[in-house]
Amino acid sequence: MTAKERRRRPIRETIKNHIRHLRFREVEMTQQELAELVGATRQTVHAIEASKYAPSLELASRIAVALDTPFEEVFWYEIED
Repeated sequence: MTAKERRRRPIRETIKNHIRHLRFREVEMTQQELAELVGATRQTVHAIEASKYAPSLELASRIAVALDTPFEEVFWYEIED
């Protein structure tokens, strides 16, 4: 594939995360407990964990704070080929 062809392809990106791992790091925190801490629904937390939904910057920041983990250790951006 040429560089020109790559530029014309739509970029497919995903916001990935370590939320599930971090919820179980020390003491198990349920999706519901995390949702209540950050002002979201359990379904939203589930969708974010599964990378089916990209959270707003505000919600992502609240999640990082609730998990007591730097933002960049919770979330990262992945471009798919």
